[in-house]
Amino acid sequence: MTLSDILSKEQIVTDLQATNRWDAIDELIDNLVRCSKIRAEHRDAIAAVVKKRETSMSTGIGFGIGIPHASTDLITEVVGAFGRSSRGVDFDSLDNQQVTLVMLFLVPQGQFQKHLHTLANIAKLLHNKDFRQTLEKAPDAETMFLAIKEHSTGK
Repeated sequence: MTLSDILSKEQIVTDLQATNRWDAIDELIDNLVRCSKIRAEHRDAIAAVVKKRETSMSTGIGFGIGIPHASTDLITEVVGAFGRSSRGVDFDSLDNQQVTLVMLFLVPQGQFQKHLHTLANIAKLLHNKDFRQTLEKAPDAETMFLAIKEHSTGK
C-alpha cells in the first residue's frame, strides 16, 4: 500500500495551523471527517487512540517528518491525511527539530502486517530529501498530490 493509495488531494492540508503535535493530529483528523473518511461521531475516539499511541513514543522521526498513526476498529480500510506546516510543528521529534510534513494514517484493528508495511513505505518515501523539498515548495494540494503519486509509484 503506497501513500497515493490512501490519499487524495482533498486529504492534503497545505497550511497546517497547529503549533504542536496534538493540534496537528486534531487538524488532520478533522480533515478526514470533512472528507468523509471517518464518521463525525467517531472523531473523538479516533483522536484519542492516535494521541494514546503518540504518548507512548513520538512519531516525529527526524528530517522534519511526523507520522502519527494508530489502529482502530472504527474504520474498515486504511485512511490518511497529509499536512504541511510552513512554521513547523513541535513534535517532540527524535532529532529535536520542528516537523514540517505530517502524515497521519489509520489502519483497521488487527491488520498488523498492513500497519507495519504502510508505515515503512511512508517513512521510506519521506526520507527522500528531494521528495520532501518538492512537497515543501509545491504551490497547492493538487501539485503535492501529483508529486506523491509520482514518487509512490516510482514513475
